[in-house]
Amino acid sequence: MTTIDMTGKRVLVTGGSRGIGRGIVDAFLAAGARRRERQPRRDHRRGPARSWSWRSCGRRAIVAAALAGLGGLDVLINNAGAGGATRLDKATEEDWDRVVDTNLKGAFFVTQAAAPALRQSKVCIVNIASVFGLIGVAGSSAYCASKAVVINMTRCHALELAPEVRVNAICPGGVDTDMLRALAVRIGGTVEAGYAMLSPDAAAQKRIAHVREIAGPALYLSSDLASFVTGSVYVVDGGETID
Repeated sequence: MTTIDMTGKRVLVTGGSRGIGRGIVDAFLAAGARRRERQPRRDHRRGPARSWSWRSCGRRAIVAAALAGLGGLDVLINNAGAGGATRLDKATEEDWDRVVDTNLKGAFFVTQAAAPALRQSKVCIVNIASVFGLIGVAGSSAYCASKAVVINMTRCHALELAPEVRVNAICPGGVDTDMLRALAVRIGGTVEAGYAMLSPDAAAQKRIAHVREIAGPALYLSSDLASFVTGSVYVVDGGETID
């Protein structure tokens, strides 16, 4: 069985402190990648680690800090995102801007800032989109719209940054994160009851994913195993969107 080796790779994961982003960070660390943190801390299992807060710095500042701390960049994972209900009859412009600015503008301008370094190292970008970018969901139009644009932006950037940089997207379905657990409790009273409601009967796997099940595809797309893969959209949803 082939093991993905990321030894020494310089990786920036936006929104890497929790949820899917944290799962991706852990997977890259386990595969040997280097990482730095905004506030130095010591993980006795992995040695010194540093990163940067998405909210405390501007997008360009985050990329600049990563480049300065790592001496370059080999992989960019655009993962930082925002959700929340945006019902047509109740959503405000501030609600719309909060979701779209984070999910869409954030990915675009981080990519713009990182592109010169990525061209130099000739590697890859992975954008974390969502199955909600492929299907419609009542009350989530801003989130669905932003993720749909991320999917098509992935294709555009794959063309613009070729041949030096590969650009792909992952569309997760329901993933066990703090955000989804909170939603599950709101709609079902308990996490278990909510997850049962959120796991469509039509989905082949009939369950919620673990973050490592999204981190695995991110590792693959960032590795030499995917050296001829670009402009692709990987749906990782347990069969939720099978027609």
